[in-house]
Amino acid sequence: MIKTLINIPRLHKQWLIGLTDSVVLVLALLLSFSLRLGYWYWPDGGLLWVILGAPVIAVPIFIKFGLYHSIVRFLGLKALWSVVQAVSLYALIWGVAGFMVAIEGIPRSVVLINLILSVAAIGGLRMLARWALSDVHTGDQSNRIRVAIYGAGSSGRQLAEALLQSNEYKPAAFIDDNKDLLRQSVNGLKIYDGQNIKALIEERQIQEVLLALDAPSKQKHNQIISNLEAYPLHVRILPKVSELARGRVRVEDLREVSIDDVLGRDKVDPNSSLLHVNIENKVVMVTGAGGSIGSELCRQILKLGARKLILFEQSELALYLIDRELNDKKKVYPVLGSVTNQARIEKICQEFGVQTIYHAAAYKHVPMVEYNTTEGVMNNVFGTQYCAQAAINSGVKTFVLISTDKAVRPTNTMGATKRSAEMVLQALAVQQNNTKFSMVRFGNVLDSSGSVIPLFKRQIKSGGPVTVTDINIVRYFMTIPEAVELVIQAGAMGAGGDVFVLDMGKPVRIDDLAKKMIQLSGLEVKSKSNPDGDIGIKYTGLRPGEKLFEELLIGSNVSKTEHVLIMRAKEEMLAWEYLRPALHRLHEAVESDDHVLLRALLMQIVPGFQPQCDIVDILYNKIT
Repeated sequence: MIKTLINIPRLHKQWLIGLTDSVVLVLALLLSFSLRLGYWYWPDGGLLWVILGAPVIAVPIFIKFGLYHSIVRFLGLKALWSVVQAVSLYALIWGVAGFMVAIEGIPRSVVLINLILSVAAIGGLRMLARWALSDVHTGDQSNRIRVAIYGAGSSGRQLAEALLQSNEYKPAAFIDDNKDLLRQSVNGLKIYDGQNIKALIEERQIQEVLLALDAPSKQKHNQIISNLEAYPLHVRILPKVSELARGRVRVEDLREVSIDDVLGRDKVDPNSSLLHVNIENKVVMVTGAGGSIGSELCRQILKLGARKLILFEQSELALYLIDRELNDKKKVYPVLGSVTNQARIEKICQEFGVQTIYHAAAYKHVPMVEYNTTEGVMNNVFGTQYCAQAAINSGVKTFVLISTDKAVRPTNTMGATKRSAEMVLQALAVQQNNTKFSMVRFGNVLDSSGSVIPLFKRQIKSGGPVTVTDINIVRYFMTIPEAVELVIQAGAMGAGGDVFVLDMGKPVRIDDLAKKMIQLSGLEVKSKSNPDGDIGIKYTGLRPGEKLFEELLIGSNVSKTEHVLIMRAKEEMLAWEYLRPALHRLHEAVESDDHVLLRALLMQIVPGFQPQCDIVDILYNKIT
């Protein structure tokens, strides 16, 4: 019968509820008189019609308060409050009306008793219907995943309520670190201590933990996730209610715990004035606009009020995707081209009147550049030189290079090319005054193209193993939006030839990162000590040009800036008169495919370059 009720047309349900309310209200009045008089009372004459006419007053009020527009099986506290308001107004009006028509036999206390009984009956029937309909709606609960909700605050309570309507999850307990809440219950769910997860798993057969904390610091978040890693639990997270912008938590808002939730840090508020200096109401160009860093630069630049934004990209697909995402035909101009084409860049800068360039175009994948050395040098070194010279010739005011920690004492060709690019800008900054050059150096960004994060995700999804090059390899990580925000602020502080270094936080062992990702997927690491685990880790050895530890500074000469996470480094450089002929010889080596000379020249230009591997360029090895 209940299933039949669920499936009848909505209008029919509303009529049925209205009819039920009418009967209940009449019965409530009769019971009110009986309780007041102390015996079963049946009215006669005019009083009978006043009682039978109560629905005529109540139903329009109930309609006005939306009582017939609420879906009963999803009824919440807000809807119940509407019931209380509507019934109270009805009871008051009915009492006033009864006294005004001077019907004898209406004790004043009956009005109050009627109010109490009507609220209990109308609200209680709806809650009873909610329970009955929800039970049928969710169906067989034996297959639902038993979950514990970490956080018994507002977000956790809303999530528990939403899960009651879910076919997939069954809330079994709350977890909270507030000692005052322990052993108490919320909506029938007991609150457990976050330090005794093992007992909770065994007692309540918990399969997943859903994080629903109201306003945790990043440190607190990391601590909770780290504590959960020791158990074979799938962990998912609910974004902050302020991020949901819906006013109500939904099951659909749950997402997988990302590695950013584990590695990230508390956000440092940006310096608003620095963000706008080189962008607001200016014509800005981003090279490599379709890449991980380039595309995020474009998003933030557009939000910061650029007058025009030129997307410069050699990949047609990447350019199409970022242009379609930004979708602003009045401000955004997608331009195909290579950074090695100085004439095209110069023409673009002149035609559009470019004032600021963020140079993000580069080949950055260490092994790929090692296998394609000449293209890496051409794109990273000469592409930067040509862009810089085009900027000078076109009167571009600001030029910011996106650099990397691999430029510091490089052991691979990619790092050497990026350090060479830095030195080109350092030299040109001294050589002229038209364009203000600066470089921003930082480590790996989470989820960028070529990053280990997407690779690990794919490997875990396919059943492993997860491949780690070396058990001791360490890297710095930062989120893409944070890195870009800092790049924009650093560029605004440049006076000419500045090398800025971003504070990347604490370095992370890639082996630990792989284990965290496996455990946060609800799986166990397979190892000698745990042969029955789910996903193994395979150590493959360092790749060509790869080193165990990355650094951000070449020397120790570093100073603070206006931003706590941005430092200014004083790096050695070559004057343009010495660098230019070396670059000329390097270009000749590229054109003649002389890889031995090319490597020797890179070592000459970048004194700290100590190749970690032999020349492994594909064409070089094919020829030799």
